[in-house]
Amino acid sequence: MAVPAQLPARGARRVIARREARWGLLFVLPAFLLFLAFRFGPAIAGLVLGFMDYTIGGDAEWTGLENARRLADDPVFWQALRVTAGYTVLYVPLTVAASVGLALLVRRGFRGVGLFRSVFFLPVVTSLVLVATIFSWVFSSDGPWSRILGWVGLPDDSWLASSTLVLPALALVGVWSHFGYGMLIVLARLQDLPREQEEAALTDGAGPWQRFRWIVLPQLKPVLFFLLVIETTASFQVFDLVYAMTGGGPARASYTLVMALYDQGFKYFDLGYASAIGVALFVMTLVVALIQRLTLGRDK
Repeated sequence: MAVPAQLPARGARRVIARREARWGLLFVLPAFLLFLAFRFGPAIAGLVLGFMDYTIGGDAEWTGLENARRLADDPVFWQALRVTAGYTVLYVPLTVAASVGLALLVRRGFRGVGLFRSVFFLPVVTSLVLVATIFSWVFSSDGPWSRILGWVGLPDDSWLASSTLVLPALALVGVWSHFGYGMLIVLARLQDLPREQEEAALTDGAGPWQRFRWIVLPQLKPVLFFLLVIETTASFQVFDLVYAMTGGGPARASYTLVMALYDQGFKYFDLGYASAIGVALFVMTLVVALIQRLTLGRDK
């Protein structure tokens, strides 16, 4: 690669860097185009289909806001929305609290702390279908959870067969299978925090809760914002756990928005209406994330 001799050394390096950058972009371009096609192509297609009447094997017909009117008049959609909101209200606070609590627990160095961190993270990498199968037995009428409730004098019926208790059961399983990821994120932030302020507060007689409330928690705001957004998004998109454990029952008590989307798209093949549900789900998730941003905020 020839460089004019009269250019100064710094200018020559800049020319070489620009040429290398152009060649690098040229080699990356095919993979980047494939990423755009497969990542954003389906999203754009789903958005367009949300304004159309389209069934597999039929012709696509532009209907404008007709699918939105169907959503507004569909009691199944509103039932699925209520179930999804209820699951979110149970799942997100428990997951964030468990993540922060266990991160604080394994923050300090003690013998075997690496083992505890691995054990706490293990559910994250465990197959969710396997988790659903195991907990379906745990919450069954003959499972250990019902037996424990019976021993202490509480009703020992299956939680998964109860329209009132099925969502708490699913939320507990969801928390168990996801808190390890949040724990690692919070732990990474905790290990970067300076200890001088906590040590000074300890010297002044501040207790564990006071140190956490006034020193640690304010510095966790960016991490908590991130956790709230990703866990809220995960709760709005919950499907595999519900599908494997309850199938949306009993009596649609665990029938979520993604279950409704799945049924419309893959059971009734009404892809236009299914896409409209997906668009509504995306808008609601975005609105909730913006509300969390305005409420909690982030440190600069």
